[in-house]
Amino acid sequence: MNDNLDGLFFNIAQNCPDGIQGMLDAFFGFLSRKTDFYYGAAIKDAKQLVLQNFNKHKDAALARQAIEKQSMKEKDELEKRRRAKRSEQAILNNTTPAEIQKGVVFEEVTDDKPVIEAKPETAKTEQPDSKPVKIGPLADGEEEDEADKDKIKPNDGNGGDLPNYKWVQTLQDLEIRIPTKLSARVKSRDITVEIKRRSLKVQIKGQQPIITGSLYNDIKVEESSWLLEDGLTIVLSLEKVNQMEWWTRIVEGEAEINTKRVQPENSKLGDLDGETRGMVEKMMYDQQQKQMGKPTSEEQKKADMMQKFMTAHPEMDFSKCKFG
Repeated sequence: MNDNLDGLFFNIAQNCPDGIQGMLDAFFGFLSRKTDFYYGAAIKDAKQLVLQNFNKHKDAALARQAIEKQSMKEKDELEKRRRAKRSEQAILNNTTPAEIQKGVVFEEVTDDKPVIEAKPETAKTEQPDSKPVKIGPLADGEEEDEADKDKIKPNDGNGGDLPNYKWVQTLQDLEIRIPTKLSARVKSRDITVEIKRRSLKVQIKGQQPIITGSLYNDIKVEESSWLLEDGLTIVLSLEKVNQMEWWTRIVEGEAEINTKRVQPENSKLGDLDGETRGMVEKMMYDQQQKQMGKPTSEEQKKADMMQKFMTAHPEMDFSKCKFG
């Protein structure tokens, strides 16, 4: 049985008194009044049939319950992650250590929200891979990873210097500067710029498009804009939808930068308390894992939890279970 009838069952449940008890009572009443379920020649034991279907879905339900319980525990970490995100953004925006501390440590206290004191000891974030992902420039004598050898080095703005344009980025937005390379100044009416959620086109009248194609990821169209600077340079400002990742390129087909070598002013991480620094480093690690197609620390944690649950319950059959 698939989930195509879930909507119908929800509607029935909402119209039945006493919740599940009422729904089951209505269902078996229907079988009793309108079918030969209890006495049909093809059904020797109606009770056994009910138990068979009950057991069929029991293992999947218990496994889902275990995952949901773990998810509830992880919600307690949500506020810490938000504080870490604010801290990382503060680092990228050159916020002073005092301002970072003010945004991270002090929170509004309400009657229904307990006060959580930061632990003095340094928090260590567990990571699924024993080998850490190195971020920043190569050290003396260090060789580039094989998978990154064809990628270009990020410029000082954590973007790329390409033959036809230059771009820089923060975690929140991007700026693209395109020189017209013409001997005379042009007017805005001579420029065509089409900014869409997942595509971009920039073209000078009478020429081939300078940029055209699918963007690396979604942008907020209403928060993005462009202007013509001195009639010689087209400047685009694009705001990212996902503000927790570095882009490797602007559009498909362009050269990619090695985002492992971006420099989000890591030196300021030392100004943070141990717990917040661990959160920031964890977020940066998860970003690198996603870019390499590997599981994040949270995904690995859930996978490990599911494996432990399955090991602890060998009597259950998980062969037909699907977990999202």
